[in-house]
Amino acid sequence: MHGPGSSKVLDNPLQWITSDHPVEYPDALAEMERRVAAIRTGRESEAVWLLQHPPLYTAGTSAKPADLLQPGRLPVFEAGRGGQYTYHGPGQRIAYVMLDLTRRGSDLRCFVRDLEGWLIATLARLGVAGQRREGRIGIWVDRGDGRDAKIAAIGVRVRHWISFHGVSLNVDPDLSHFSGIVPCGLSQFGVTSLGDLGPAPSMADVDKALREAFLAQFGR
Repeated sequence: MHGPGSSKVLDNPLQWITSDHPVEYPDALAEMERRVAAIRTGRESEAVWLLQHPPLYTAGTSAKPADLLQPGRLPVFEAGRGGQYTYHGPGQRIAYVMLDLTRRGSDLRCFVRDLEGWLIATLARLGVAGQRREGRIGIWVDRGDGRDAKIAAIGVRVRHWISFHGVSLNVDPDLSHFSGIVPCGLSQFGVTSLGDLGPAPSMADVDKALREAFLAQFGR
């Protein structure tokens, strides 16, 4: 992948790509579009792209204008993925997952479930108990006294059974930026991060956990 910033191919035929510098959101969208087309025609392999973005909000296809609580605080981009408003920024690990789902059963619901399982297994490797919640997308942690907080988000799009967009895991971002939106349309719940729950792991340790858990969940 020839995305913005310094990046390196780590594996083949499934490529693991890590961008060393924050990637502008429009550049990431353009690169995903290019890669999806190349995967469909067999010119390039499937890929998982690990990156960070500068501080910004993205609006999914179900985003409600009223959920943008502080217009003008940060740039807002139309994402083209499912879901509502999400914050992205430094300290958050984004994993854009570009896979040929015809090789994995052509089942979108199962694919989302697998993404959830991937994040839960990643968090377990980092000492955190991530959980699913019925009727709520993403991965949650129990803060005690029945208080839930979201630690990871999922938003995907599929074209000709090739997936793109993916997941975001809050490692140690500026959580105050989430106050500018209603994250994923869920105003009654908080947002947390690995750094909020305890000492934040390094991004290298997070990436290692993501890769190990991915291979266990999806295989090569």
